[in-house]
Amino acid sequence: MSKKVLIVEDDKSIARVLQDNLEFEGFLVEALHTGHHVLPALKRFAPDLLLLDLMLPHGMDGFEICRAIQRSPIRMPIIILSARSETEDRIRGLTLGADDYVTKPFSLGELLARVRAVLRRTQPPVDELRLGETLIDFKHRRAFTAGEPLELTDREFEILQCLAKRAGDVVTRDDLLQLVWGYADAPLTRTVDNFICRLRQKLEPDPRHPTYIRKAYGDGYRLTPPE
Repeated sequence: MSKKVLIVEDDKSIARVLQDNLEFEGFLVEALHTGHHVLPALKRFAPDLLLLDLMLPHGMDGFEICRAIQRSPIRMPIIILSARSETEDRIRGLTLGADDYVTKPFSLGELLARVRAVLRRTQPPVDELRLGETLIDFKHRRAFTAGEPLELTDREFEILQCLAKRAGDVVTRDDLLQLVWGYADAPLTRTVDNFICRLRQKLEPDPRHPTYIRKAYGDGYRLTPPE
């Protein structure tokens, strides 16, 4: 399932660029340009991440929104976007519950990387995954298909867990080589593809036409669990 991002940014051109690029990356995105209606939107849209400008016209400013979220049962990661680079503002925002603080002007590529990093840090652990009749228990390193044990190697468990943590998103070969194999600089290798092929043989109803582990544009793979 695609992650949802709510952008609260008074500069409409910045908000549009962020929305277009996040949607291109596979996120579901909504944007607001004032402090009005932010809290109702959080309840209605239930975002997985809030990109929050500090200086907002009309209604609450970014600090007040952070404070309101901190006092409410609503919980989500927050990245503050601000032209204010003073240390006091940064400390205040982080103290009020923000997970990151990005100063304008910022690199779009860096911001997208920070979005993914914050989502990875704050997402709950994936203890198990169900794909059709197959259940993968990551906590105890066990797998079963229709109640019968399924043999998976430690490396296969690790690859599946990486894909499951980012289900619905593209995980590149380089990501897998770094996260699973620990390569600092990903070498040119078919190792990932070979492991994916073996996993498909074990997990897919029809490995030639995979429905769970799909090749994704951008040199990677996407795990798509059944609804």
